[in-house]
Amino acid sequence: MSTLHVETTGNVATITIQSPPANALSSSILNDLSIELDSIEKNKEIKAILLKGEGKFFSAGADIKEFTSFQSSSDSGGLAGKGQELFDRIEHFHIPIIAAIHGAALGGGLELAMACHIRYVADDAKLGLPELNLGIIPGFAGTQRLPRHVGAAKAYEMILTGVPISGEEAVKVGLANQSFSNDSLLQEAEKTAHLIASKSGPTIKQVMNLIPYAYTTQLKDGIKKEAEAFGDVFKNEDAREGVQAFIEKRKPEFKDQ
Repeated sequence: MSTLHVETTGNVATITIQSPPANALSSSILNDLSIELDSIEKNKEIKAILLKGEGKFFSAGADIKEFTSFQSSSDSGGLAGKGQELFDRIEHFHIPIIAAIHGAALGGGLELAMACHIRYVADDAKLGLPELNLGIIPGFAGTQRLPRHVGAAKAYEMILTGVPISGEEAVKVGLANQSFSNDSLLQEAEKTAHLIASKSGPTIKQVMNLIPYAYTTQLKDGIKKEAEAFGDVFKNEDAREGVQAFIEKRKPEFKDQ
């Protein structure tokens, strides 16, 4: 069964992540998302995509328990690379993708949201990259995309402390476009998606192609370096301890190795 539900209304496709309770980004979700993008790519009628999570969260992170199966693998950097490849595809998708974020977008969930083109958030949503609390680092290009939105100083603070920010603060620092009450978030995101979809398809496609030129040419180099670093860190003893502590719901005891 797919971990996603896709519904089309007019020229807008709504993708809902359905993996309770946290909508954690498992390899199954990433695979299903890739498949849905393949399908949408073939549908010439779709001109905007709305991405949201079912239940309490947009996505509270990557699937940590699944991660443990990769810690003894020599290809842990490849794990990051696969997620990065999908998120890069999302960022450069020819159709605009709006993330409607409620509850929490943490770790891989925030990295997924940052790959989207527009982010609407609930006022009280929590957004952050808490990977260092587990003795690992962001692996889906979080170290590269977050500074582009919030600046280097705020990115250092968020990543090094692991402390999330609220939806309201996310708007203030440039991580999100607008924040709304939980009751109106989805309605506002849908309104924007349909407003975009009312425009001429060729004009949308040209804008989606042109805006990425504004980014620095070093982004791809940085993303590659992040995958390599993720692979190195992920095999450390501290990473094993951090992930195990998370699963056991206790404070990790890092030994800096």
